Amino acid sequence: MDKLLIRGGRTLSGEVPISGAKNAALPELCAALLTDEAVTLTNVPRLRDVATMRQLLNNMGVRTDTLGERGGIRLQAPDGLRAEAPYDLVKTMRASVLVLGPLLARFGRARVSLPGGCAIGSRPVDQHIKGMQAMGAEISVEHGYMEARLPQGRRLHGARIATDMVTVTGTENFLMAAALAQGETLLENAAQEPEVTDLAEMLIRMGAKIEGHGTSRIHVQGVDRLKGCEHQVVADRIEAGTFLCAVAATGGDVLLRCGRADHLDAVIDKLTEAGAEIEAGANAAGPFIRIRASGRMKAQSFRTTEYPGFPTDMQAQFMTVNCIAEGASKVTETIFENRFMHVNELVRLGARIQTEGKVAMVEGVERLSGATVMATDLRASASLVIAGLVAEGETIVDRIYHLDRGYDQMEVKLRAIGADIERIK
Repeated sequence: MDKLLIRGGRTLSGEVPISGAKNAALPELCAALLTDEAVTLTNVPRLRDVATMRQLLNNMGVRTDTLGERGGIRLQAPDGLRAEAPYDLVKTMRASVLVLGPLLARFGRARVSLPGGCAIGSRPVDQHIKGMQAMGAEISVEHGYMEARLPQGRRLHGARIATDMVTVTGTENFLMAAALAQGETLLENAAQEPEVTDLAEMLIRMGAKIEGHGTSRIHVQGVDRLKGCEHQVVADRIEAGTFLCAVAATGGDVLLRCGRADHLDAVIDKLTEAGAEIEAGANAAGPFIRIRASGRMKAQSFRTTEYPGFPTDMQAQFMTVNCIAEGASKVTETIFENRFMHVNELVRLGARIQTEGKVAMVEGVERLSGATVMATDLRASASLVIAGLVAEGETIVDRIYHLDRGYDQMEVKLRAIGADIERIK
């Protein structure tokens, strides 16, 4: 099992290319199920979750071909697919539930295992089930599988779907299903994340009629057929935010190529208040974010919430910045009930953190000291890497298969901007 060996204490400088967003690429791979024509995605990140999704689609009968060196994948989903997502593939990745909507919309049936993934808390699929039932699907849960089908000769029909909570994957599933449903679908309390908007833009390229994406009310007028398209996956705002936090913690001057500042307002505001200098713009190569940081940051309290608020996927990384910042801070996690598992590992490195329920109180210290720590989930892994970059001595981060699920060659990118980091067996 791979580990990361980090020798801390170096400032970071240079340029980092930001990869395509995992949380956009996964639903967009599933969207290829909606048509029998070829779909080409570019800027797809090289991640374990992407490989797992490709394996799942291949298992159904979808042909997927890698195109060149720039993250291109060509997909074609013929008629007569095996409309099943088995447990052995779904168990490692919760995003596998995203095949439910496309399979029902195009083939009228789906058998999807209840999902797995990071152990960061409950992410129930009941909202997905209720939404599909509102559109006419008959769904039961038996032996760990969602068994879904439409009455003989029927298609999904439009409906008003108001979820009990904001659900990103739920919104994405409903968008894909509604694109081929009969009539109009109204999604209330819809997720507003940039990845949802990017999926909607891809579906529009395929011929879908969608309005209101990027807001909490999305209108979809179903069409009879969707066509193939070419689409570039949006840049990963969480990867960009992670590198911003790394520079804020270590100090330095780094430019993030393709970074979208307009997708990171809440994080950038907090980093600016902490003392970092952040500049955003665009050049011939596209958008960029530049961060300069020196000295200790000032601790910042924050509360995670749905987009456009402070993202739960950035909570662990920013907490690490607070661990070595000047002053005390309060971190409140409102999205997942089990997302403080990185705290004990940060404490092993010398951080001072106390948790009670959904709240963590962080007292900044002047330095951390290297130790062996264990990654517990994807974003926790990133927080421990950042901590290792600033800790005195050597830090070993174990179980980095979590990191590989969501970061495209993170150690390679960090080494290119001056970090002393290597992958070891």
